[in-house]
Amino acid sequence: MPDIEAKLKFLRSPASYGSLGQQVELIETHMSWVFVLEQRVFKLKKPVCFPFLDFSTLQAREFYCREEVRLNARLAPGVYLGVVALQWQDGAFALVPEAQWPAPGETVDWLVVMRRLPRQRMLSELIARHSVARSDIDALLALLGAFYRAAPAAPVSANDYVSRLRHEQALNREVLLRPQFVLQDVRLAIERLDAALAQCTDLLRARASRRHVLDGHGDLRPDHVCLLDPPVVIDCLEFNPQLRQVDPFDEVAYLGLECDLAGAPWIGSQLVAGIADALGDHPGPSLMHFYTAYRAMLRARLAMAHLLDPRPRSPERWPAQSERYIAHALVALDAFNQTMHLQTP
Repeated sequence: MPDIEAKLKFLRSPASYGSLGQQVELIETHMSWVFVLEQRVFKLKKPVCFPFLDFSTLQAREFYCREEVRLNARLAPGVYLGVVALQWQDGAFALVPEAQWPAPGETVDWLVVMRRLPRQRMLSELIARHSVARSDIDALLALLGAFYRAAPAAPVSANDYVSRLRHEQALNREVLLRPQFVLQDVRLAIERLDAALAQCTDLLRARASRRHVLDGHGDLRPDHVCLLDPPVVIDCLEFNPQLRQVDPFDEVAYLGLECDLAGAPWIGSQLVAGIADALGDHPGPSLMHFYTAYRAMLRARLAMAHLLDPRPRSPERWPAQSERYIAHALVALDAFNQTMHLQTP
């Protein structure tokens, strides 16, 4: 049977895609290989297993390809076009769309097919060019507000919700304080986030008990927002339902944090105000500062976790990125303490 290198060689060739393929750009992520054509994108999941996902079997990769198409239809209708089988017959590969099943070959993998979006309309690109208008964010808010109003409440208890946040913070501590990592102010940030989490426990429990934790997107950041008319948001977390079970203000804080880091700090406040109005839910600044700090430390950990791979990609990149998130976490924690002090009689 063909190995992964043979699959990648086939998928890198424009001839493999028939009339769709004139040139192919390969983008490798932590969990996928993405093949970008002129008008289509094909995504092959890596056969990996991590504590938070398992793509190690052919059956699992088929299931999660289908989940990716299904779940992303919520915020990106018409972008995810379906799945194709990568088949092997008589020593040759073929990409077989669902309309042509059953086919005589043996399926050796599965790919998601997407419509290619214009890179110049991605929020990250627009921020880099200082070209984001407030009307663009208003249009994004209309999409997100409707999405959150329709999203079902997650089946998570108040105790479980707080336990999940504590678990993520324990993972932050375990990874970021490893002796081989030397990061500025990391211990201070972890200890201060511990204290903020303890202060926020009752508020967080109330968010879950009042059914404010929803089946959301799970990875809401500028790289996943395309400001078309109307906008679309791609790449939700299909592989782990728990990671999609979020407070909308947690997701909005995350997007605001990433916009701030990219150079557009004004977007975050517009997002928070817009979602608060859309949902009729005004949780207050303390919760937003906590969620911002929590997301910043989570992103700091994920950056450094790349260096735990046997062969990390761009190893020089991750410590500097992690320290940027740690610095933003400390700023958010300063703001959290100030707002908590003002609330104390």
